[in-house]
Amino acid sequence: MTTAATTVEHTDRGPLTTDELAARIARDIPTGSYVNLGIGQPTRIAEHLSPDAGIVLHTENGMLGMGPAATGDEIDPDLTNAGKVPVTELPGSAYFHQADSFAMMRGGHLDVCVLGAFQVSQHGDLANWHTGDPDAIPAVGGAMDLAVGARQVLVMMKLFTRDGAPKLVPACTYPLTGPGCVHRVYTDHGVFAVGPDGVRVLETYGLTVAELRERLSVQMHA
Repeated sequence: MTTAATTVEHTDRGPLTTDELAARIARDIPTGSYVNLGIGQPTRIAEHLSPDAGIVLHTENGMLGMGPAATGDEIDPDLTNAGKVPVTELPGSAYFHQADSFAMMRGGHLDVCVLGAFQVSQHGDLANWHTGDPDAIPAVGGAMDLAVGARQVLVMMKLFTRDGAPKLVPACTYPLTGPGCVHRVYTDHGVFAVGPDGVRVLETYGLTVAELRERLSVQMHA
C-alpha cells in the first residue's frame, strides 16, 4: 500500500462519489495482487482496475479471474459474484468448490480484501455484519474469514450515516466482525490509516483535518 508523509487536503471540491472512491481505492491496490471485493459498493472497484496491473479478482462462491460486471448480451445467469451480480470472466479464469474458495480466504492466500462496514474503530476493529437491531437481518457471509485471512484489509464506506453520526469511531458499538484487522479506511470525505496508535489522516475531500477533528471523536493525527 502507498503511504503519505503528510495529509493532502482536497478543499477545492466536495466529497468523493461512489465511483470516484472506487477509482481511488483501485489506484492503491498493488500490481499482481489477488483481491476479494466485498458485496455492495466494493464491487465497483472492478470497473477501475487497469488490465495491465495483473490484479486477479477472487469471489468466495468459487472463481478466480473475475472481470467487471456483465451487461447486455454479456450476462450469463450462471456466472455471478458472491452478491449474485452477473459478472464477466477474464482469460485464464478458474472455477472451484466454495470450500476451496474459503480455504484460500482463511489460509492467507489473498493479498487484499475490500469490505464495506457499519463501523470501524480507531484501532482497526471492524463491524460489518449486524447493527444489533433486533429487526435487522444478520449478513455474515465470508467477511469474518476475509477479515482474519487477507494480508491487507481495506474498508470502503461513507464516513457518516444518513443521520450524520460518524462511522469511524473510538470503539465499535455493533457486534464485531474482527478485532484490529483493518489497515486502511477509504471514505467519501477522506482516507485514513487505522491501528494501535489511532487514526492517521492521509487525505481529505471537502473537509479539512480541523473540521474532521470537530466531527470525529477518534484519536487522530495527520
